[in-house]
Amino acid sequence: MDILLLNRAVESIHVYNNLNLKYLAGAIMEITCYRDPEIHRETRKLPANTYNLAITLLTRCSTRHLFVPIRAMQYMAIVDNDEFVFIDGERKCWIDIAWCNFRREDRDALNQPVVYDAIYYREDMSEIMTRLQMELPLALQTLVSKAKLDGPARILHFPAKR
Repeated sequence: MDILLLNRAVESIHVYNNLNLKYLAGAIMEITCYRDPEIHRETRKLPANTYNLAITLLTRCSTRHLFVPIRAMQYMAIVDNDEFVFIDGERKCWIDIAWCNFRREDRDALNQPVVYDAIYYREDMSEIMTRLQMELPLALQTLVSKAKLDGPARILHFPAKR
């Protein structure tokens, strides 16, 4: 069973996950991530294709968490329905940046960007943030290229907005 315990009072995330990714197939992984005090928060926009792809991959995942290695930066993104957190390979269990409070309901179309809050837990992260927004879509595309799609396709019908 997959469990995500989020305790904002102590500012930590505990992720217990049975990964379903090829490079970690069958492995049991336990990651405990900690947050330093928040240093800065800003509102940003995530391009629609990046947000939509992350959520699509998350829904295909048999767990409630998607682990996205961003090899070019030695970072790991952990995606769930509520936030994307980014962990540096050198600091391993400390969250550097979190993207949260996605306002997807504010969009009128799926091709519009999604407004969110970026929370910084370290100083001088603007360059890292810029690189994350460039490298995350590439890392997601790498996961797509490794994914095997099973099962029939479905067409979803949405009522017209009047």
